[in-house]
Amino acid sequence: MLETSVRLLRLLALLQSRPDWPGPELADRLGVTTRTVRNDIERLRILGYRIHSATGTAGGYRLGAGAALPPLILDDEEAVAVAVSLHAAAAGTVTGLEETSLRALTKLQQMLPSRLRHRIDAVGAATVSVAGRGPTVDAATLTAVAAAIRDHERLRFDYRDHGGATGPRTAEPHRLVYTGRRWYLLAWDTGRADWRTFRADRMTLRTPNGPRFTPRTPPDDAATHVVRGVASTAWKHPARVRLHAPLDRISEVLPPTAGLLHDDGVLETGGESLHNVAAFLGTLGVPFTVLDPPELRDLLRTLADRYREAAG
Repeated sequence: MLETSVRLLRLLALLQSRPDWPGPELADRLGVTTRTVRNDIERLRILGYRIHSATGTAGGYRLGAGAALPPLILDDEEAVAVAVSLHAAAAGTVTGLEETSLRALTKLQQMLPSRLRHRIDAVGAATVSVAGRGPTVDAATLTAVAAAIRDHERLRFDYRDHGGATGPRTAEPHRLVYTGRRWYLLAWDTGRADWRTFRADRMTLRTPNGPRFTPRTPPDDAATHVVRGVASTAWKHPARVRLHAPLDRISEVLPPTAGLLHDDGVLETGGESLHNVAAFLGTLGVPFTVLDPPELRDLLRTLADRYREAAG
């Protein structure tokens, strides 16, 4: 009985490691006959694993998705990755995932060997979350949008804009983008016949989805387009500056939500006020030149004189 149990676990690990397995190859890996492999496949099916099989020269076995979630087998690195991800999700920006992530993490840690628990505990003790506590998005919204992207189905939803007005929208979803603070959807707005960026926490989905569509190609990659779109609507005072430093150094000091950084060192950024923009640029610790607006250059001259007088 013990030998059979060990063999079943080895068989399950093999089935999870790649999509398709010929029966003779599985038998060779396990050191058994193909008949024993067939019997073991039936045992796994009884335990809840959905395993597809095909006969013939191109036949074999494939592990499919079941109606219920059966036990999974993770190697050491996969287990650590899942645990660290659950730590992050517990302090994230997706509504309802905090408690669920903690429950899943507790179950996982109970099963981990001590060598892995020490690694994960070290990560938890050495890190502190500074995730924003702004509006969060419901997990069901994210999964529904992701499914529509995968299936190329139009989304129908009510959207609350920056001014608070709510109206119906229909869009062809392209990508979900996470900026480190909020979730955004890049989509082709069919009513406006243009690419638009939608904040996921302002979307209320309608069901069912619309018809299937042929995906379009946006003018920029999804992340670039979203950052530029967010900048044009979220910042009351946009600005363009050239940072005089190597890009790798700039990347170290520039937060991902600061704006759009181009390969030539030009940063598209902004803020609630020009004073906020000036203060932010001063914290980067790199030389810069203001390209626009001119009012920001005037403010920097005024601030420079004020700081010079303050320094005596």
